[in-house]
Amino acid sequence: MADDIRLAFAHPSERAIATAGDDPRDRISLRDHIVAAEIGAFQAERGTTQRLRFNVVVEVSPLTGTIEDDVDRILSYDRVTEAIAYELAAERLNLLETLAERVAERILLEPQAARVFLRIEKLDRGPGALGVEIARTRRDFGEHLNTLADGAAQERPHPRIVYISNAAMAHPELGAWIDTLAARRAPVIFCVGRPDLPAPQTGHTMTQRRIDLLAIEQNGWMLAARDHRCKVVATRTELDWAMKNGQICVWAPSKIVLDATAGPKAQPRDSVALAAWFAGEMEACELVVIGEALPDGGGLPMRAVAPGAQIFEN
Repeated sequence: MADDIRLAFAHPSERAIATAGDDPRDRISLRDHIVAAEIGAFQAERGTTQRLRFNVVVEVSPLTGTIEDDVDRILSYDRVTEAIAYELAAERLNLLETLAERVAERILLEPQAARVFLRIEKLDRGPGALGVEIARTRRDFGEHLNTLADGAAQERPHPRIVYISNAAMAHPELGAWIDTLAARRAPVIFCVGRPDLPAPQTGHTMTQRRIDLLAIEQNGWMLAARDHRCKVVATRTELDWAMKNGQICVWAPSKIVLDATAGPKAQPRDSVALAAWFAGEMEACELVVIGEALPDGGGLPMRAVAPGAQIFEN
């Protein structure tokens, strides 16, 4: 009995360990994550915010193979905090129980997540912490989880991919173009080509491809140096985070191109076609090409803009 009482008040990570089955799982945890929100059934809790403390443990299915220090292969901690922020922003709730259920469900949308232990506490309703703790598995939500997953897929942002030539990058209107793009609703991801410098030649297809991709990334850093709002990003996980948080990105292509199961047919030297492939992978709302001709084909809206011209007509 004493051990049961201790576990009842222990951190969710201890509960997870104590209830582990014969099939061991890895765990990630979020400890003492504090957010201010309006929540509560009492009249005194309306029109004011109070602090909520979240402690979360997610059991994940073990990875096959090596992690290779690759953020795209693991369940990111950002997914946990995003699930909390999403449900708090969706609507005002009366009960911590409802919030806990919804946060757990959203976390379990992640393919690797198998079981969630979640504790939420109100810190401002008395001398102590008032809270609720739940444990949920994917089975607990059944078919509803698939329905929610379909809805989450539709919620994914559709960025505007903007290819910018070297001449356009050096244009004095660069800052004004970024202002215009940032004011639009769609997230912005810039793509660039190789710099106007001779590239090393290896005479070997695979190594040359890597060198050409790295040259594009060097040019991406040049664009980032011209405007501090542009951040060079290489992974899908960071791109997803940036789009949800209003960050303007410059795509560093090596990782996504080399890791793709069905990679681009275009070679890195054809950087506009590479940008079009990337736009398709990101389900972009459109591809805008500044200072170069449009690539052939493509199943998404594309338009070319001359350097110095307006990006949007209105």
